[in-house]
Amino acid sequence: MYSLRNQILFYLFYYPFRFLGLLPLGVLYVISDILHFLVFYIIRYRKTIVLENLKNSFPEKSPREIRKLAKKYYVHLCDLIVEAVYQTGMGEKEIKKRVRYNNPDLIQKYFNEGKHVAGVLGHYCNWEWMCGFPLITDYKCVTIYKPLRNKVFDRLMLTMRSRFGADLVSMKMAAKKLYEYKNRGIPTITAFIADQSPPKETILYWFDFLNQETPVYHGPARLAKKMNMAVIYLKMNRIKRGYYQFDLIPLIENSAEESEYEITKAHVSQLEEHIKNQPEYWLWSHRRWKHKKEVKE
Repeated sequence: MYSLRNQILFYLFYYPFRFLGLLPLGVLYVISDILHFLVFYIIRYRKTIVLENLKNSFPEKSPREIRKLAKKYYVHLCDLIVEAVYQTGMGEKEIKKRVRYNNPDLIQKYFNEGKHVAGVLGHYCNWEWMCGFPLITDYKCVTIYKPLRNKVFDRLMLTMRSRFGADLVSMKMAAKKLYEYKNRGIPTITAFIADQSPPKETILYWFDFLNQETPVYHGPARLAKKMNMAVIYLKMNRIKRGYYQFDLIPLIENSAEESEYEITKAHVSQLEEHIKNQPEYWLWSHRRWKHKKEVKE
């Protein structure tokens, strides 16, 4: 339950966002250009983290190349901010126009076979605009998310992500909810954003990811294996400003036949390849490598 104070704060944030979301996207991109200058040169938001992450991920690049890449990233980051505002006002027709899915026949095939599907992706391009996915499939769409500490912004995020019918489920409740759908005979496709840094006490797997020892969440692989899900990678690319497309890439057909490690490795490898192709569209301001692997003597 939300307190009266949080209810009031939510509406104080949501309705200005909703009003700004009615502006043409071209106008919002002008705001983004101004915001980029402020964030990159004046505020310098997490600039040290961004530069360090890029330098460690691409040791072959010169300082000049790293700075150029960082500048491109901040342009993208500010576009994400105004696109989030625009999202509050988008209808079904608009989201379908701006986000295309190249091969939805793949998930239709799995649906016809009665298989549940795990869709893994990263914080790449504008993952929030995947909210329109329920409009292109017969599956019950579930999105697993990590609740925000701030209850007001958490509710704002839930409102935006669920506007076209996705069921938002917290990480702690994921298994219970998916088994509930399975027991009711409702096929699900579940989106896992699988590139966050896991809590230190839960780390099982480390991978060489972007030239660094990187801990990875194993929850998606564990659920996929238990439910024998088909695992696909949701590869989102930017066509041009304000337009994106998804390629649905099959990774594992029958997860019950694979180890959790191999399932995790499959999507980590796909994500790494994706990022290396156009690095500026990944979330470099996230503290992805805050945990370091302990060296046993």
